[in-house]
Amino acid sequence: MSDAFDPLEALAAQACLGGGWGYAPEQSAHLEPTCLALLALSREAQRFAAAIESGKNWLRQCAVGDGTYRLERGRPEAVWPTALVLFVQAVLGEEDACLNETAAALLARKGRQADGDDEKDVNDIDGKLIGWPWAEGTFSWVEPTAWACLALRRAGQDEHPRVREGLDLLLDRALDDGGVNYGNRRIFGTALEPIPGPTALMLLALQGRPNHPRIQAAVAYLGQQALAGDDLEHLCWARLALDVYADHAGVRDTLAALGERIRAAHAVRAETPWVRAAPLRQALTALALGIEDGNPFRLPSRDRKGAEMPTALLRSRLGSRWRLGERLKAKFQGLAINTLTQLRQLDPQSAVHIAPVGDYHADLADVVRRQYEDFRARVPLAGKRVVLKPNLVEYHRDKVINTHPHVVAAVIELCRREGAAEVLVAEGPGHWRNVEYLVAASGLGDVLRHYKVPFIDLNHDEPIKRLNLGRLTGLEHLYLSQTVATADVVISLPKLKTHHWAVATLSLKNLFGTLPGICYGWPKNELHWRGIDNSIVDIAATRTPDLAIVDGIIGMEGDGPLNGTPKPMGVLIMGSDLVAVDATCCRLMQLDPERIGYLVLGNRKKLGQLAAAQIQQRGETIEARAQPFDTVPHFRPLWLGRPA
Repeated sequence: MSDAFDPLEALAAQACLGGGWGYAPEQSAHLEPTCLALLALSREAQRFAAAIESGKNWLRQCAVGDGTYRLERGRPEAVWPTALVLFVQAVLGEEDACLNETAAALLARKGRQADGDDEKDVNDIDGKLIGWPWAEGTFSWVEPTAWACLALRRAGQDEHPRVREGLDLLLDRALDDGGVNYGNRRIFGTALEPIPGPTALMLLALQGRPNHPRIQAAVAYLGQQALAGDDLEHLCWARLALDVYADHAGVRDTLAALGERIRAAHAVRAETPWVRAAPLRQALTALALGIEDGNPFRLPSRDRKGAEMPTALLRSRLGSRWRLGERLKAKFQGLAINTLTQLRQLDPQSAVHIAPVGDYHADLADVVRRQYEDFRARVPLAGKRVVLKPNLVEYHRDKVINTHPHVVAAVIELCRREGAAEVLVAEGPGHWRNVEYLVAASGLGDVLRHYKVPFIDLNHDEPIKRLNLGRLTGLEHLYLSQTVATADVVISLPKLKTHHWAVATLSLKNLFGTLPGICYGWPKNELHWRGIDNSIVDIAATRTPDLAIVDGIIGMEGDGPLNGTPKPMGVLIMGSDLVAVDATCCRLMQLDPERIGYLVLGNRKKLGQLAAAQIQQRGETIEARAQPFDTVPHFRPLWLGRPA
């Protein structure tokens, strides 16, 4: 690695004062970036001995009495980094006693058993296979299972029954045409798309196992994606994974080409104004460019069976019973919150403005400015720190999934015209961890570059513990992203879409992206099985957005939020009462909002008005703009004014 291009030196300089590395500059240390940084710096252990020892000391401080590793200031259920720590311990040659303790703790963690019979009509995975979850008490997913299998194999547990089952799970979740995503192959009969990052981790976990058509297909998919794309993170993971499959046809040529592509992508990223110099990607760059000197993800050859670990000897601190005082405290908090909800008063009328818009090339800034006249007194922007939360769940070139970048641009202009002190754009997608790719591919990056507005990845933002003011999910607290929790004004900028679980995904459902994935995992499934409606209302009650602007210029109908079809509507909808905004959007879609769970619950929790009589429609009328939106069949009873 030349002196002119030394990611290791830059990575060492990004270390926190107390040891370890954060996901972003000036962020306190987190487990995942610290683990990857230690792996990268270990290539030149003498040169970076001080940074390595400081990082290892910080990791030790994250050890919990049960043998797992968790972020002290994070969500205690988020146990997934334990696998990364075990892998680092094995690579750096920690003593057997340390390895055995961490391995036993990891083996003691299991994903929640899926209800197979109930899931047959939803997806085609084997719910009986158990791997590892992101958070304790939740289901098994590809990425934490891949890390667990990889770490346990590196620690000598190749043949442990849990590892074998985890590898079977990975193959079961893999797509026949190549690759894997967070863990579902199909939803309601629709095939889902693979994702490069999880595919690379799956291949690393499966290395050296008997060849399988899905492994071959995954190698081919990852190579094709790497050569077709220019995203730094995807390129790095692809090179690290393909290196252990170099005997597959064409892979050696791909590896050679990827080195230069990574250098070029790193240079472009360094000059991209909306991107923060993330230590995690710096570490990945160093790891991927250094495979000629050794790939720490390549498992050593060994001919020994993993010993049975005493998994039953370790108890989770989360599985123990609460002390009486803690139970009483939670009960009284719940009673107090319910009392506050009952005392909350709603305005007798909420205003929602519907503005006609021809297309995305119209003067959207002027449209938004005129709409805002009705809400300036209630939601002043002057002197405020404003966070814009678009919907950016996935990107597909031929699908209308995300909030259009021109809508985001119009709202940035509004904030600056009104004298906002600071404007940030932030999102935490539930599917793709690599949000940097989504921002660039969707065109939002061009808007951020033009306006010199930073982007915050909420999935890896600092978690802030807040008392759950909704109390519908059974969770005492929610962990919000710091960027959202501390904002003066939060503006929800969703796309007008149907949703195969929630009926419609609008300004309230958009709030799922404000909870960090590092606390709830990907695809934030825990929020689903605790009840989507419950989760939406809990988040909204805990940090209620101040304004909503819905991109209804072109919406999505049918099997949303990803696989529906475009539906031109030609409207922007704005309001400061998000229940009223979403109810208006549903009526525009000819869906009955008074039968949609989260809107009914939101109204009961006094978050906003639901009945048409309590919503003052401004601008265009619903009758003038309403169009029937198709839905998945089980929501047809909610259609308004048309036969189901």
